[in-house]
Amino acid sequence: MGGLSHYIEDEGIATTHISLIREHTEVIKPPRTLWVPFELGRPLGAPNDADFQKRVLRNTLKLLEADAGPILVDYTEEAPVAETDQKPVACPVNFALPPNPDTPVENLISNFKQEVDQMRAWYDTAIEKHGRTTSGATGLSAEETAAFIIAFVQGERQNKRMPDLVLSTALRMAAQDLKAYYLEAVAAQPGQPTDSTSLSDWFWGQTAAARMINEVRKICLESGDKDLNLLGKLLLVPRSQLHRFKAS
Repeated sequence: MGGLSHYIEDEGIATTHISLIREHTEVIKPPRTLWVPFELGRPLGAPNDADFQKRVLRNTLKLLEADAGPILVDYTEEAPVAETDQKPVACPVNFALPPNPDTPVENLISNFKQEVDQMRAWYDTAIEKHGRTTSGATGLSAEETAAFIIAFVQGERQNKRMPDLVLSTALRMAAQDLKAYYLEAVAAQPGQPTDSTSLSDWFWGQTAAARMINEVRKICLESGDKDLNLLGKLLLVPRSQLHRFKAS
């Protein structure tokens, strides 16, 4: 939308929009933008909170008062979290070891494989219950997706499992599929919280899968390939979860 706004402005129509990824907006330089510190997929921040959403929209529309840009304004108010959303996730399986930034990669890979296997029964329960899944965009099973990520971490740079996709796209889709697999599996257990904040905190804070995705991120950041580098900077680990990996 940032790029499209330039064409709309050329036709004499003023535009303003919300940005969830500040780095993208800094490059595209749309005429008027409000950057919000919310999780991806929630440009208005808090679901079912009309007052908060109106404040975000009013701040976005207020930028139309500026005749010219580019203008990039930070929205500093954090999205509220309801008290009912604070319930911790109780994982339906017992992982072998809690993830640790100092865990050797070989041990992390072993823990990761066990996790994926242990989540299988609960994931299948979720499929049976809902009749659908958001995992599987790669066309691979969770086990095959895990093998793809492991191979990359171990040094394989040829995309043998998804040859129709460039490597950076395949890695991004694999990470998304893996996260969806875990979240659908854990949410299948009765009594689990369903809000995205609790589930995201559980995934990024307590699973070896998240540590493996972070290993991919670190490799991408050191890569000379600009697509992999961009992937590592922006598209693997949410900004709100990066603090968990600062020591790694």
